[in-house]
Amino acid sequence: TLAACGDVNRNVMCSPNPYISETHGQVHELAKKLSAHLSPQTSAYHEIWLDDKIVSGRAVQDFEPLYGPTYLPRKFKIAIAVPPNNDVDVYAHDLGFIAIAEKGKDKLLGYNVTVGGGMGMTHNNKKTYPRLAELLGFCKPDQAVDVAEKVMLVQRDFGDRTNRKHARLKYTIDDRDLNWFRSEVESRLGYKLDPPAEYHFEDNADRYGWTKGLGDKWHFCMYIENGRVKDFPGLPTKTGLREIAKIHKGDFRLTPNQHLILGNISQADKPKIEEMLKKYKLDNLQFTGLRMNSMACVALPTCGLAMAESERYLPSLVSKLESIIEEVGLRDDAITIRMTGCPNGCARPYVAEIAFVGKTVGTYNVYLGGGFHGQRLNKLYKENMKEDAILKELKPILLRYSKERLDGERFGDFVIRKGYVKATIVGKDFHDL
Repeated sequence: TLAACGDVNRNVMCSPNPYISETHGQVHELAKKLSAHLSPQTSAYHEIWLDDKIVSGRAVQDFEPLYGPTYLPRKFKIAIAVPPNNDVDVYAHDLGFIAIAEKGKDKLLGYNVTVGGGMGMTHNNKKTYPRLAELLGFCKPDQAVDVAEKVMLVQRDFGDRTNRKHARLKYTIDDRDLNWFRSEVESRLGYKLDPPAEYHFEDNADRYGWTKGLGDKWHFCMYIENGRVKDFPGLPTKTGLREIAKIHKGDFRLTPNQHLILGNISQADKPKIEEMLKKYKLDNLQFTGLRMNSMACVALPTCGLAMAESERYLPSLVSKLESIIEEVGLRDDAITIRMTGCPNGCARPYVAEIAFVGKTVGTYNVYLGGGFHGQRLNKLYKENMKEDAILKELKPILLRYSKERLDGERFGDFVIRKGYVKATIVGKDFHDL
């Protein structure tokens, strides 16, 4: 609630379960330290007003040691990833930390630092665009908070304060270049960052099902479509979670992909939890790979920025795409598909393999070719498409991809790398793509 909006560091996101490994635990501690250190110190939060009279707290002059009197030019967001899983989509944020552990051991060596990511854009304004973060360097664990502070302060001092659509860190770096930004950060740190360490991501999905973590405790990640907890016909999700909560001794954790983890379950309690998950159909992970890797923003009717449906519509569109998926033999292929009701990118659509971005009610821009672990931006394929056109266009593309699976390529890699690009996918020259 403090600093959830405004021109400050709004949030810090990390892998949701600190009990999977010691590295996850250390990452979770870093997230808490970053959040505390970068939160504004304003006392206005503690004042309560009623009928134009202050009833709690006392008006004082705010002092912001980091933000100063003018705060940041625009919002700022941080994510921390633990390879090989990029569930937080670390490249989509202003600032990111990629945990580097000693090979074959659960020992944190430090973090690769990424800067300049951001998903937001505006339709028909080519000066706005999504951007992936770039590697800035490597820092030791005890340097991470200091690095985050200095990155944020460079953005405070050099970010564009004349145009809010050009005020995020991604534009500051594009306007000046990454080498300049690194030099500015290092001059404030008083030391140079090391070169980035090697790392490897495999996906940006959640780890569904049972996982055994520290202390012989079990954790179950369940599929919650678009994060909406309610009772559906034949699927009493809300009732089931309420009943589980009455006996569950561990915790509930929200994932970056809108799903839910039942954490810290002992071996003795696991059979009872399994029984209740089955009773309320919360253990059902037999969905298509497409549905298991789908995500939507809230959009209509909740979000005032929404131009089109998203959360309420994507499940039905996925159902229609599933008939094509089954037909071409891709039922279990984990294709990332995301939808937003406007171009601001809250479901991180621009790194998805297939994405739909709302233009107006029932009409979407279609993007193709992102990477399966969030490492590559997709490209605009076609604009202003309604459902019938979407299904008509995607069917032959998915059929061709199904045939190309023999090469072992992911869908996104096929769109970008294969020789079919010009002729069958985008209708553009490869270099333009």
